[in-house]
Amino acid sequence: MTTAVKSPYSNEQITAWLRGLLTIAWADGKFDPEEQELITTLTKNELAPSLEWDSLKVIEPEELAAVLGKKTPAADNFVRTAVMVAIANGTYSPSEDQVMQQLCDALEQPKDILESLRHTLDDERQISAPGAISQDALCPLRDWLDGLEIKDPRVARFLCKMIPSQCPFERDITLFGRKIVHIPPLCKINPLYEQLVGLRFRALSYLADECGEDISPYI
Repeated sequence: MTTAVKSPYSNEQITAWLRGLLTIAWADGKFDPEEQELITTLTKNELAPSLEWDSLKVIEPEELAAVLGKKTPAADNFVRTAVMVAIANGTYSPSEDQVMQQLCDALEQPKDILESLRHTLDDERQISAPGAISQDALCPLRDWLDGLEIKDPRVARFLCKMIPSQCPFERDITLFGRKIVHIPPLCKINPLYEQLVGLRFRALSYLADECGEDISPYI
C-alpha cells in the first residue's frame, strides 16, 4: 500500500521502531503465536514490506536511543506504541515493565508514565474488580496516550491493525465439559481500552482524510 504523504521517519527509524516493539513482545520470555503473527503481518504488509522478518532482532535501549533520539517526537511516539503492544491483551507483566523502564530511561521519557502504567500490574484485581484501579491514578497515562500525533501512514496502519475494531467477546474455557475459567471482554479487563479505541479512530481518520486511503479493510 502506498500513499503520497511523506513520512517524517526514515527507514532506519522504522526498523529500529519495529525492533523495539519486538523487544517488548519478547519481554516475558516467550513470543506468543498471536504476537508473532501480528508483528510479522505489520512488518511485511504495513510498515516496512522490504524488511526481512528473520533479520529483525531485539534492540538494546542505547541503540534505539541513538536512532530515535532522546526526548524527540519519534521517541515519544515510539513509547506510546510500545505501551499499546504491552497492554493490548489487557495485561501488563513485571517483565514487560522492566524492559519498558530500560527503554524509557534510554529515550529520556517522563517517569510518571510508567508509574501510572504500573497501576495495571495487578491482573487478578483487574479481572475480579475492573473498577478497583483508581481512575485518578491512570489520568496521566490516559492523557499521554491521547496525545499521540499521527503523522505517518505506517504508524496509522499499525494502530488500525493492532487495536481490535470491536471489543472481543467474553468467553468461557471448558475442560471435559466443565467450565474452568471465565474471561471477561477486553473492554472490562483493560482499563485503557477507551484510549485505544480513540487512537484507532484518529488513525482511521488520518488515513482517510490526510492520506486519501481506502480504510474499508480496517472496518
